[in-house]
Parts: sequence; C-alpha cells; structure tokens
Amino acid sequence: MEALYRSDFWPFLVLILSVLVVVLMISRWRFHPFIALILAAIFVGFLSIDLPSPSSQHWMVAAVELPMVEFGIMAGKIAWVIALAAVIGTAMMESGAASQIVHWLLKNLGEKQAAVALIISGFILSIPVFLDTVFFLLIPLGITLARKTGRDYLLYVLAIGGGAVITHSIVPPTPGPLIMAETLQIDLGVVILAGLAVGLLPAACVYWIANWMNKKIDIPVRMPAEMPDSNQVLPSLFFSLLPIALPLLLIGSASVYQGMTGAVPGWVAFLGNKNIAMALGTAVALYLWAKAKNLDRTNLWLEIGKPLEIGGIIILITSAGGAYGAMIQHSGIANAIDSISGNFQLNYILMAWVISAVMKTAQGSGTVAMISAAAIMAALVGPEYALPYHPVYLLLAMGFGSVFISWMNDSAFWVVVRMSGFTEKEGLKTWTVLLAALSIIGLVQVLVLASLFPLVG
Repeated sequence: MEALYRSDFWPFLVLILSVLVVVLMISRWRFHPFIALILAAIFVGFLSIDLPSPSSQHWMVAAVELPMVEFGIMAGKIAWVIALAAVIGTAMMESGAASQIVHWLLKNLGEKQAAVALIISGFILSIPVFLDTVFFLLIPLGITLARKTGRDYLLYVLAIGGGAVITHSIVPPTPGPLIMAETLQIDLGVVILAGLAVGLLPAACVYWIANWMNKKIDIPVRMPAEMPDSNQVLPSLFFSLLPIALPLLLIGSASVYQGMTGAVPGWVAFLGNKNIAMALGTAVALYLWAKAKNLDRTNLWLEIGKPLEIGGIIILITSAGGAYGAMIQHSGIANAIDSISGNFQLNYILMAWVISAVMKTAQGSGTVAMISAAAIMAALVGPEYALPYHPVYLLLAMGFGSVFISWMNDSAFWVVVRMSGFTEKEGLKTWTVLLAALSIIGLVQVLVLASLFPLVG
C-alpha cells in the first residue's frame, strides 16, 4: 500500500475516485452541489500527500482546513461579479429591458424570421441572465407566435433554448465560464471576446438543426400563452442593451488594448477591471429598474435582496468547485502527468471536452461539469506546462462539453419540457439531440481554430 501511495499512479486514482464521489453524491444520493464539492475537496485532501500546511498542523487537520482556505480564495475572485450579474439579470427582467430587446428584434426581423430573432434574443440575454430565466421570459412569445401562425412551434422552442445555452456555457459573467476563466487564469476579456466569436457558428447551427427537426417532428402547442403586461413602458433599446454591453465593452476593450500595445494605461485597466465594469453595468440596470417600477432607494434595496440570494447559492457552488480544483492540483496530478506522458503529446482540448461531457451526462448540472472539468484540466496541464495554443481553447471545449447530453438528471431539460408542454420522449428526441449536436459542433470548431490560430508565440 505504501508503494502505491508513493507511486506516480496514485494522483490518478485520487482524481478518479474524487470524480466518482462527486457524481454519486449529486446524482445518486441527491446532495446539494455545494456540499458535494466541499466534501470532495476534503476527500482529496485526505488522500493527498505533502499538502502545503504549517509544520505544526496535523495532516488530517490540513486536509480539512486547506479546502476552506481555497474556498475563500475563489470566493474572493468571483463573488462580487456573480452577485452583480444576478442583480443585472433581475433588473433587466423587471424593468422591461429584456422585453425591449426581444420586441425590437421581432419587429425588425419580421414574423418570417421570428426564429432568428428568438435565437439572437436568447444568445444576448443569457450572458447575464440564467438560462431558465431566459426561457421563462421567451417561451410565451414562442407559444403566441405558434398559435398565430399555426406552425413552427418546435422551431421556436429550440431557437429559444439553443440560443441561450451557447452563451450560458462559454461567455462570462455566467458562473460556469467565469470560474473556468479564474481556474485556468485566463484574462476575462479574452474569454468574453472568444466566447462571443466562437458562439456564432453554433448559434447559426441552432436555426438549421431546429428547422430540420421542425419539418420532421410535429409537436402541437399544448400550453396557454401568458404574455407580460403590454402596457408597461419599456426603456429605449440603447438603455436596454447598456447593462450587458457596457461591462462587456469595458472588459473586452482593456484586453484588446493589452494585446495591441502590450501595456494598458491605468484608467483603462481600472474601467476594464471586471469588478468595476460589472458595477457600472449594474448601476445602469438598477436605474432602469427603479425608473420602471417607480421605486425609491429603500424599496429598491429591498427588491435587490432576492437576486442576491440566488447569486449567493451560485457563489457557494462555484467557490466550492474552486476548492475542489485547488485540492486536485495539490494532489500532485501535474507531476504525475509529466512523469508518465514521456514524449507523446496528449490532446488536451479533446480531453477537456470529454471530461466535461462525461461529468454533465453523469450528474446533470452543466455548471458543476464546467467547474469540475476546469479543476481537473488545471491540475493536468499544470502552471508550467507550455500548451501549443492559447488555454482559452480548453475553456471553450469544456463549455461545449457541458451541454453534451441534457436528459432527465438536468434541471434545464425539465424547464424546457414542462414550460413547452413536451412529453419526456419529445424532449429527448429534440432538446437532447440538439444540445448533443451543438456540443460536437463546438468541439470540432475549437479543434480547428486551435490548429489554425493557436494565438501563442
């Protein structure tokens, strides 16, 4: 046993066992993801050797204390951004900014291109707004359009969900992409720009695949349309987009400036800092919310409590994932990879996608899949490993992997099925197949781009 414990294969065994622990706790024993990830981090600590800790601290104490320290470090990096993203999302819903974006697209693209408008709406709104919330907002429009035209209901449903799931998985400040960026230590502006660019082809494929399915499968409208209040005065399109566009532009501009000049002036770095940029976007969103609902300061701060509670749960889960990832790195997996890989080159992009896809299929949560895959890949690659391409490609691969199979253990599957009036069989034949196709298309695209445009050197 001592020989195995000290062998190069021990960290791999720890990794495999920890993944099984996470999957079993979440999918079989129904643990909350926060509890499951923290316990998995402690589990890794008990099985790891040479944990960094004070010499006076017993190794069993270190196995418990170190995950808590790493939890706090990750929370310090992402808590503020996730909390503000939750506030922006709710504010856009309540102020009518989200509705304005959708209505403008439908008006200007026309009824014949309604599916395109719904894809674009989902794509934009899912950047700061959680996927299920975007679907709740848009599905009444899909139902109404289908009842009006008497056709294309499946096309509208898949357009809404397909457009939203892409940015939900690869564009920060959505929690999954955000923690992947922090775990892999990739500039957030680079991730935003890359995610938006790489998401365009899958978004176009949503229309093609959904349109093909719509011609092959006839699903009637079974749900009543419950449209939002049409008498609400909506903000202008410019102000409706500003809470999303402002932080993305500020963060992205700082990254572009850095890439072009090699140095960033202090004021650009300040405004482009994710914490400042998100705060400015939140200020605009809160102004729109207060104006639309005629809220004074006291009532506005009371209303903010609900999205902060939702954001708090996400912060706990993502920070626990950060602790799990850090403990995987402390297990010595990077050195083990170096010692056994020899002269052959591992395809880390494919590995990143497979790990994320397996985690998603096994336990259901795309966010947990991204968190776990990022933790594992950061440990496998190691801080000193020289990739032949930019690490953002690993992030994109994991993001696409996290949408691979959406079925009965995925909450998003039930949101789509129940809100659309689909049967479980219809959901598996349409939604599940669509996401699997998008996942594979995304992987192929990332592999090709990494080969043609490695963005290093």
